[in-house]
Amino acid sequence: MPRVRIVTDSSCDLRSALANAHGIDIVPLSIRFGDEEYTDGVDLSVEEFYEKMRSFPGLPETAAPAPGQFEEVFRRASSNGYDSVVCINLSSELSATMQSAQTAAKTLEDGFDVRVIDSRSITMGLGTIVLEAAKAAHEGKDADEIVALVDALRSRTRVVGALDTLENLKKGGRIGGAQAFIGSMLSIKPLVDISTGAVEKAGQQRTRKKSLLWLRDRVLQEGVERLAVMHAEAPDIEEFLSLLSEDINRDEIHVDLLGPVIGTHAGLGTIGCCWLVPS
Repeated sequence: MPRVRIVTDSSCDLRSALANAHGIDIVPLSIRFGDEEYTDGVDLSVEEFYEKMRSFPGLPETAAPAPGQFEEVFRRASSNGYDSVVCINLSSELSATMQSAQTAAKTLEDGFDVRVIDSRSITMGLGTIVLEAAKAAHEGKDADEIVALVDALRSRTRVVGALDTLENLKKGGRIGGAQAFIGSMLSIKPLVDISTGAVEKAGQQRTRKKSLLWLRDRVLQEGVERLAVMHAEAPDIEEFLSLLSEDINRDEIHVDLLGPVIGTHAGLGTIGCCWLVPS
């Protein structure tokens, strides 16, 4: 049995089957549509989220897990005989999730070893780091070695997105450095870079086609490993994948829907790319 249990949160956009296969515990955030609250991945699937989002007149809200949710997972790992937990969370610039995990770690009176790490990433940027950490755990690496691996991967992780609108980011208060778009947001297709853990303006294009070409070129700029293309029910996802397949084997690209946590703030039509630059 691995000595280290890997824990993350549901913004990683790892499907439960993949997480379970790698021995990863996912602590879910919550999603609220008006007065209705759901637990991400528990009583609200990705597909159900988008169905509700299309018919909901306002903007859904997301909330970080309570510390008790992390504490329960940490205590279970201790009871199951693990030496330690490495808990890797979405960027602290975008959510209070990491703060909840840190609070939970401090409640373990028996001194069980829990390392809480800010991934400085989101969606499959975080998901890829978590998967690599889980592989290292199964290889018998200890907590110090896994933390060092996560630190190294964090600097190589890129997350870039082509949004159809800034409206969701603006309403949700997650606009960060992309505030520079405001004023021209109705006439552009915004491009954002979240590689540092904050939403930053990466560029803008007048048409969707040009924004997808920009996104393709950005992916290829530094070299790419472990590419994931995530989207919020983008109708032109196949068009974008065709652009990428001119340079990257389609079979090597992980393609899936953005989960509710990121989909809420990115908005329908978003296409995001997450990858590692070669070391």
